[in-house]
Amino acid sequence: MTPLEDVSPSPFWDLEMRLSSVLSILAGYIGAAAYTHSAGYFVTFMTGNTERAIIGNFSGDHTLAGGAIMLIVSFLLGVFIASLCRRFWWHNHPHGATMLTTFALLCAVVSDDILGERGIGLLQILFVAFGMGALNTSFVKNGEVSIPVSYVTGTLVKFAQGLERHLAGGGNARDWLGYAVQYTSFALGAFIGGLISLVVDGSNMLDAALAGSAIVAAYTWWVDPRWVRHKPKRRGDGVA
Repeated sequence: MTPLEDVSPSPFWDLEMRLSSVLSILAGYIGAAAYTHSAGYFVTFMTGNTERAIIGNFSGDHTLAGGAIMLIVSFLLGVFIASLCRRFWWHNHPHGATMLTTFALLCAVVSDDILGERGIGLLQILFVAFGMGALNTSFVKNGEVSIPVSYVTGTLVKFAQGLERHLAGGGNARDWLGYAVQYTSFALGAFIGGLISLVVDGSNMLDAALAGSAIVAAYTWWVDPRWVRHKPKRRGDGVA
């Protein structure tokens, strides 16, 4: 049983599920913010970026291919740095990853202000991709990522497999319901980002993404499992 589960008051809608839902919303939201006011860069879809990196060379769009490769490298760097930080500074709670994501978005905002670009440029997108890579290390069990918050393809595959097991009598609703919640949360985040993009122009979407990430970072600190477990308990207290 992990520390996230130790403080869970519910067998399904536990602290880990709530945190993963919030972080999936954030991932979808940041992805929408990056996509709607840039040259159509994906910061959550490394499958698409890999195809762009290859197909772009065949179609003669070497700039697109080069940008896609840089996005993949930046995403991987975010995973690597966050994993390194987890090894030495923070353990088994998502707050550190969300703080690193927020810092990456802050770097994107500052660089955009310095360069004075109208839209969201490639440099800013690279910072965002780094942050998205870091965010995906929020949940780790046995040294491996247990809940990749922006891996929608894998989430849908596991959802369908879990549903099949349940309908075949070999499982229960827990086999698929968590994946359904995670997918819905990501889609909700993208929807929120899309709505905000209708009223916020250009690089101001970076400010909106930074604000959203900072709010989520504050939330993860508030429900940090170790902090909750060590907080003096009073009669009637529960886990937020």
